[in-house]
Amino acid sequence: MQDGHSRRPSGRMLARPGRPAVVAATLGELTGPTSGTVELSHRLVWQGPNRSFDLNEPDLLRWMYEIVLREAVTVDELRTWLDGPTLAREWHQLHLPRGVRAAWEQQHPELRRRAA
Repeated sequence: MQDGHSRRPSGRMLARPGRPAVVAATLGELTGPTSGTVELSHRLVWQGPNRSFDLNEPDLLRWMYEIVLREAVTVDELRTWLDGPTLAREWHQLHLPRGVRAAWEQQHPELRRRAA
């Protein structure tokens, strides 16, 4: 879907109870920032005082990707914050709910192959 609405994978692939995982149709449409400091919206990071992430720090970059993949409710949020090549590179190191990982790997089998 290119209209900014959530793409809901088939089956019960949940980011958390009651929230289906949202998946981009292609990795190429993910053109978010790849360096510098970003500040996620309060909607994505609703606990804790720190919403800023230095993407030049690998641990902080992965933490930000985990939050966005878990909390996004629209594909536009994914497009804004994630970068396709970076996601593919970091995929095997991300700690994600099973439903999120399964939904993304169903839509993008290259992520599963890359991790194997």
